[in-house]
Amino acid sequence: MNPLDPFAQEFLPAVDAEMKAVLAMDDPIHTLYYGMMHYHLGWLDAKLELETGRAGKRVRPLICLMVCAAAGGDWKQALPAAAAIELLHNFSLIHDDIEDDSPTRRGRQTVWTLWGVPQAINAGASMFASAHDALAQLSDQGVTADATVRALHTFTGACISLTKGQQLDMSFEKQSEVSVEQYLQMIAGKTAALVSATAEIGAIVAMSSEKEQRNYALYGRNVGLAFQVYDDILGIWGDESALGKSTASDILTRKKTFPVLYGLAESPELRELYAQPEMDLARAVALLDQLGAREYTQAAARRYSGEAMAHLDAAGPSGAAGAALRTLTTQLIQRQS
Repeated sequence: MNPLDPFAQEFLPAVDAEMKAVLAMDDPIHTLYYGMMHYHLGWLDAKLELETGRAGKRVRPLICLMVCAAAGGDWKQALPAAAAIELLHNFSLIHDDIEDDSPTRRGRQTVWTLWGVPQAINAGASMFASAHDALAQLSDQGVTADATVRALHTFTGACISLTKGQQLDMSFEKQSEVSVEQYLQMIAGKTAALVSATAEIGAIVAMSSEKEQRNYALYGRNVGLAFQVYDDILGIWGDESALGKSTASDILTRKKTFPVLYGLAESPELRELYAQPEMDLARAVALLDQLGAREYTQAAARRYSGEAMAHLDAAGPSGAAGAALRTLTTQLIQRQS
């Protein structure tokens, strides 16, 4: 049996229940208001009728709860934080879909394509606010005031880093030159900061030492970097049916992803292609293949995964939850979606 399975089976329904409590409809007049958020989270279909099986992977809340357990805490105390983290992540996805002009997410239409950009912006803003409301409920689970404030400070810092990273990501699409260092700074904010906060908050709720909290934060940061670098591979060479979105969009929109930046640095022909008004998708992918961009990116993902493992070892996780964290770290750079 996969060591992750027992935790996913126990933790994820509890996270969903926590999020549903936070996003419970308070009046029928707000059916669409809540309905758009419930749709994005996979609980409803486009007619706002019940649907199952469309939720995201819920990796971040799973990490939060497993870290809490591995650090010696009661994972149930961290449920408000896990729900807050998943709500914040999904706020970012609703807004990312608008900013990236993405028509699909998880194999179906995005919120903005169904209800328009203004309504989608409002739905994302509501999810952002609801995430903070969820986190504030840590005190209701017996988490100390000091730990709650530290968790809020970490969470807020991740919010700021996330939006900084998204701003850089959009700016890079229009820049002719982007360095690898700039790219890494962008994904450190857009992806890694929230995963880092996820692990750190789990350790904070468990009342672990400052040294352990720091190592869990660095573990999460490197997991986030490995996840995003590997996601860049899937964004070009992944299976569209598994991903639920087009693998052409990253190149067609000239996103500066890890393999693309490597290719641009190595190939004058690819730089010329990227300078053209119309992108030759097939030729761009062929050039990346010839340059070994996929293999180069896979090596980077493995490097960050190794760093994550080193910090996890330094944090000293215990029990089955610690073993499951190691399994999760490995699986993140072997996934197909």
